[in-house]
Amino acid sequence: VQLVESGGGLVQAGGSLRLSCAASGRTSSSYTMGWFRQAPGKEREFVAAIDWSSGSTSYTDSVKGRFTISRDNTKKTVYLQMSSLKPEDTAVYYCALNLAGGPRITSHYRYWGQGTLVTVSS
Repeated sequence: VQLVESGGGLVQAGGSLRLSCAASGRTSSSYTMGWFRQAPGKEREFVAAIDWSSGSTSYTDSVKGRFTISRDNTKKTVYLQMSSLKPEDTAVYYCALNLAGGPRITSHYRYWGQGTLVTVSS
């Protein structure tokens, strides 16, 4: 399985960006796609996740109401729409695929993309 992210960049505070993550290769019929981020000097943290079959979603509290995760089954692509961005959202964003286990735990994700940098200026 390969995951390729795109859509990062520089945006002013209050602006929006949409990240995409395209999956290729064989996957099971039941898995979770997640977005994580890692700011300089900090640990990687959970941002959002979506169950591929049911579409149910989960978010970390700091992005609720501002970020939306969605999927396109035909394109095997997961999106992260980010709005009302804040400087503290600056980080490298990673998408990942989880075959089993809770969606918020980093170690449950088996496959990772290379990351895309999001920079929010104040």
